[in-house]
Amino acid sequence: MNVYELLLLESEENSVIVVEKYFKSKAKGLCKNNKIGISKKLVTTIEKSCILAEELGHYHTTTGNILDQSKIENRKQELKARRWAVKKLIRVEQFIDAFEAGVTNRYELAEFLDVTEEFIDTAIEHFQRVYGHSYTIGAYTIYFSPLCVYKSFE
Repeated sequence: MNVYELLLLESEENSVIVVEKYFKSKAKGLCKNNKIGISKKLVTTIEKSCILAEELGHYHTTTGNILDQSKIENRKQELKARRWAVKKLIRVEQFIDAFEAGVTNRYELAEFLDVTEEFIDTAIEHFQRVYGHSYTIGAYTIYFSPLCVYKSFE
């Protein structure tokens, strides 16, 4: 079962209705109350899973209409939903797993983590806000800007 299918099951368990449809706007996903729309223009299940994760983030963390991103409160709620999505799809330790697997660029990293390259950027921003410039786990240090993993051999 792929990530998108797992998110659909989770949605169902939370009584959230997910439908794929064509939007009049360029939106990739929309959430209103317990209904989430995913754009039929999305081709890959990986892109659909990233968008569904963010829309589930909206379902769990935001209230009201936040489409007007000129308002600071709406931007804050958007950020909350994105953070929720990152926590749902990526653990910071997976950057080490990717390093150990020989991943050498953003494209390979996105493929390794089953997310889009755009979502990688969102995740890096999130982890940088949480941990600062770097995060050390055991012998590994993950640097977020630019993204790299360093292994100490002490």
